[in-house]
Amino acid sequence: MDIERYLRDHIRTVPDWPEPGIQFRDITPLLQDPKVFRVLIDSFVHRYMDPALRPTVVAGLDARGFIIGSVLAYELALGFVPIRKKGKLPFTTVEETYELEYGSATVELHTDAVKPGDRVLLIDDLIATGGTMMAGKKLLEKLGATVTEGAAIVDLPELGGSARLKAAGLPLFTLLDFAGH
Repeated sequence: MDIERYLRDHIRTVPDWPEPGIQFRDITPLLQDPKVFRVLIDSFVHRYMDPALRPTVVAGLDARGFIIGSVLAYELALGFVPIRKKGKLPFTTVEETYELEYGSATVELHTDAVKPGDRVLLIDDLIATGGTMMAGKKLLEKLGATVTEGAAIVDLPELGGSARLKAAGLPLFTLLDFAGH
């Protein structure tokens, strides 16, 4: 089975959403079919079972990174850490603000979410501009953890996020990209 093609065939493209000219890559069909969802998760599990790549904790970015990250952490018998939008976590937090096309956003992490020396896999559904993943990386590093890799289902390289993240020293792994599509 060509896993990349199989997964790509189950990603819905919604034209002109949330605004005209945007081709939104919707991953919800990947989650709706149990076989497709298992292929998706297993693709990540097999990679991170490798001792050289194995993290000590998985961190997921709000909100679709929670879906993939928590299941992946469970399958790897690791803890899961949510990186949330500002104001959603009830305990003491650290925060990181990043720029969006129109304004800025802030993400937070509990101060006891990771400890110095943790090897963290940072995961989201998609890499677009890279702002959220970069903010997540900075948060984890503030607490002394090392982000060993950023991972996502989809890369949209034309938006420059993956290049920006790699230039900042973050190794990336994605299952497929939509370059030029």
